[in-house]
Amino acid sequence: MTKTRTAVAAAALMLAAVPALAEWAPNRPVEFVVASGAGGGSDNFARTIQSALTRNDLFSAPIVVLNKGGGSGAEAFLYARQNAGDANKLIFGTNNVYLLPHVAKLAYSAEDLQPVAALALDEFLIWVKADAPYETALDLVEAAKAAPGTIPFGGSQSKDTDETLVALIEQTTGADFKYVPFNGGGEVAVQLAGGHVAANVNNPNENLGQWQAGAVRPLCVFSPQRMAESEPVSGDMGWHDIPTCKEQGLEIESYQMPRTIWLPAGTDPEVLAYYQDALRKVAETPEWQDYLAKTSQTGAVLVGEELASFIETNETGTVKVFEAEGWTAN
Repeated sequence: MTKTRTAVAAAALMLAAVPALAEWAPNRPVEFVVASGAGGGSDNFARTIQSALTRNDLFSAPIVVLNKGGGSGAEAFLYARQNAGDANKLIFGTNNVYLLPHVAKLAYSAEDLQPVAALALDEFLIWVKADAPYETALDLVEAAKAAPGTIPFGGSQSKDTDETLVALIEQTTGADFKYVPFNGGGEVAVQLAGGHVAANVNNPNENLGQWQAGAVRPLCVFSPQRMAESEPVSGDMGWHDIPTCKEQGLEIESYQMPRTIWLPAGTDPEVLAYYQDALRKVAETPEWQDYLAKTSQTGAVLVGEELASFIETNETGTVKVFEAEGWTAN
């Protein structure tokens, strides 16, 4: 069991002793500390939750959003460590909370934060140009095997979620791509539409405009099941019409990035209970449903042991990729 899961499980046990209606509530403004810059994915995630809480009177205190995206989000997580036990600070991130310490020597560890919940999962798809010869993920894989190191596969950043997924594809299939990093998903989408790379693994909303314009098309999604039913997005094809990568014979059942909320370590169980209750209510609001529809994320309210299990599986599998690539900092 990972240290992160141990912390989550311990929190779940403590909560068992907390009354159903926790008496604690914030008595001063609550900081939403975001592990990205303004306009980034984690920022939109946090501000949507802020809006849902305030518009639906689900929160008893003012909310102040602070962006601390330095060091791929490490700035926000170090801030949590510096404010241990502070019940009026919530940290918004992804799996970067527990993965960053594996690839860089940082002044915080995952044990400096206490998991509260995950409310959504980012999906990853393989995208190619609309006129590419590849009809399935395995077609692309076989091409990379036939011409090792020559097929450019674009992604956002180095040693981050995109390159990790490309490395996992290579490790699983024996393919050899030429990974090309860019500054963000938007730039990667433009590069693919322009034919400067052969493929990318963008989230749905990152390639949406290019798909609707007929410049790119999806091959498959790295999810245990197809995405939710939707109206047609491009031509007569909606998100649910995209096959899973497992359906196409690529033996990677799932690769999803959680949108997570954390507290500084050392907060009381009733604090955790208060925030979890508020976030469960957020997931039922119109604002949250609109957010999921616009981002094409999968809604998933994970708390307690269910969250612990997800973190353990995600962390263990991802670190294996890091180790195989020689990326680990230790």
